[in-house]
Amino acid sequence: MNLSDDVKFVKGVGPQRVKLLNKLNIFTLEDLITYYPRDYEDRSKPKKIAETQNGEEVLIEAIVTSRMREIRTYKRNMTIYKLIVRDETDSCELIWYNQSYLKNMFQIGKKYKFYGKINKKIGMAEMLSPVYDAEEKSKNTGKIIPIYPITYNLSQNTIRQIIENGLNLADGKIEETMPEYLLEEYKLFNLKDAISKIHFPADFGEFEKARYRLAFEELITMQLLLLSLKNKYKNKNAGIQFNSNIKMSDVINDLPFKLTKAQLRVLEEIDKDMESEEAMNRLLQGDVGSGKTVVAIIAAYKAVKSGYQMAIMAPTSILASQHLESFESILSKYNIKCELLLGNTPKKKKEDILERLKNGEIDVIIGTHSLLEENVIFKNLGLVVTDEQHRFGVRQRSTLCSKGKNPDVLVMTATPIPRTLALILYGDLDISIIDELPPNRKKIDTFAVRKSMEERVNNFVKKQVDEGRQAYIVCPLVEENEEINAKSVLELAEKYKTEVFKDYKVEYLHGKMRPKEKDEIMQRFKDKEIDILISTTVIEVGVNIPNANIMVIENAERFGLAQLHQLRGRVGRGEYQSYCILKYEGNSEIIRKRMQVMQETNDGFVISEKDLELRGSGEFFGTKQHGLPEFKVANLFEDIKVLKLVQSISMKILQEDPLLQEEKNKRLKKLIDEKLQNRIEI
Repeated sequence: MNLSDDVKFVKGVGPQRVKLLNKLNIFTLEDLITYYPRDYEDRSKPKKIAETQNGEEVLIEAIVTSRMREIRTYKRNMTIYKLIVRDETDSCELIWYNQSYLKNMFQIGKKYKFYGKINKKIGMAEMLSPVYDAEEKSKNTGKIIPIYPITYNLSQNTIRQIIENGLNLADGKIEETMPEYLLEEYKLFNLKDAISKIHFPADFGEFEKARYRLAFEELITMQLLLLSLKNKYKNKNAGIQFNSNIKMSDVINDLPFKLTKAQLRVLEEIDKDMESEEAMNRLLQGDVGSGKTVVAIIAAYKAVKSGYQMAIMAPTSILASQHLESFESILSKYNIKCELLLGNTPKKKKEDILERLKNGEIDVIIGTHSLLEENVIFKNLGLVVTDEQHRFGVRQRSTLCSKGKNPDVLVMTATPIPRTLALILYGDLDISIIDELPPNRKKIDTFAVRKSMEERVNNFVKKQVDEGRQAYIVCPLVEENEEINAKSVLELAEKYKTEVFKDYKVEYLHGKMRPKEKDEIMQRFKDKEIDILISTTVIEVGVNIPNANIMVIENAERFGLAQLHQLRGRVGRGEYQSYCILKYEGNSEIIRKRMQVMQETNDGFVISEKDLELRGSGEFFGTKQHGLPEFKVANLFEDIKVLKLVQSISMKILQEDPLLQEEKNKRLKKLIDEKLQNRIEI
């Protein structure tokens, strides 16, 4: 059987089980053997019964001293099975529910191994629903047992057995992916051993080595991919050299406000890029409200006055319209023509815009995905800006860039990435960071409250609205989901409209609405026709409503810190003191810590560090948000040392062999090519 063959041919997988495996994205033998455990139970070291602690899961070796007792409970229609076992230190009562096949399973006087949770009662220890083996066997005990992620209706035992069968079939078929020199120099397991031992390690030392090898591969692949892309951009045709006589300071000195030191530093970096022969490919990272748009406007001035056109692509119509206002307010005095192109621009107007763009009568075009259409032709495109980087992939960026001759590219994002990771993760882009807020930005007062405070929160919202302000109420889901006890927008909107805020203008917004509908509601909110907007996270990106000064986030424990911070940034954009109220449920230590972080700091970079630390990279860098390859093993927070190591190894490899053409790097070349072929947009 080959690794690419259907998983249905693996022993133990029938027609029903194949459907369940497909739900886990397991379709081939390769998918099966790379479905890695999420945790392990150490069933390798037995403990004496007298030494066990209440609540711990533990392995005991003991002799059966009684017959199996069968107790029927008619109330609950349940049968309980009880057995007494003993070692040299104490006795333990074993309890199972509704497992009639156990009746004749155990012999008095024979020794068995049992693994389960201990419950200490006065007089005797109990073990609930233990797994067991006869003394001479070790199918379920006596070793480290892998625990797999969600398995739907597959029991852990079943999926373990199927994976074991899969590994036997894959024996001799797993091709090594790492060069020999890396395996030797860094003492890495070969791929066959790493895959086998991450599932069934003999001890935790073996597990660590297997995990290290697989994390090393994931991280070095990502690094080589990003660095190769960066080199590809740099080695393309020469970029545009914008006119060094056109000074950004002409606009800076004319502005009605002072730029921060961080903005000036970033503009210096962009100016240097624009005047160099190489095409600029820069990521501009700045916290919510740090003033990234004005930086893009000043760069646009230099591009246009050097004889080129500029395009800025935003993810939503309302954000694009907002940019148009900002660009025109600063650039109109320099006779720079700005225009807006949206999906819903009337046909006649659109034709006129496209004609003027082609003739060079429009200097700055601002739009959404509509800018990517084939009929959008520029006379001389020199600068491309994409706003909210994670909403657009590389292909979309390339499509827009291909409309000019190797234009400069500026990618803007308000999603702060921890300083320690930014340079490593965005290996394909140079990075500028605005790490300072303008002096007029008021701190948003943040309060984390329990459900019992609901009435006080509602009264506070009413007070603010009565004073002329507007409010956002954010909740995490669109529809009720029984598993997740979070309120849906529609349900909440109904309650707030008809009961709690019945004297106010309440509207709702969610991701399943048509873009046009969403834009209309946001416009009405902006025009103060709506007092309270109930929404999912669709309001996360960029819209500027200076009059909205209060945000209530329902079920705040369901959001990541970085996302809470993004949402909070929707308020505090005007002259009024602003508030963010986090309503949360649950009392775990991690929830309390996260709420505390939000109350203590408004610094997006500090928050993103904490988010990464408290949640791990799996969620923080989900493909949806950043388009990075999803790691099966590596964790960007835990594996920061490995990440730094593979970065330096990758740079060295590409310095010596930029195209990975040498024989010794053939395996790496294959890995990169496969990733590029199935590439998630970065």
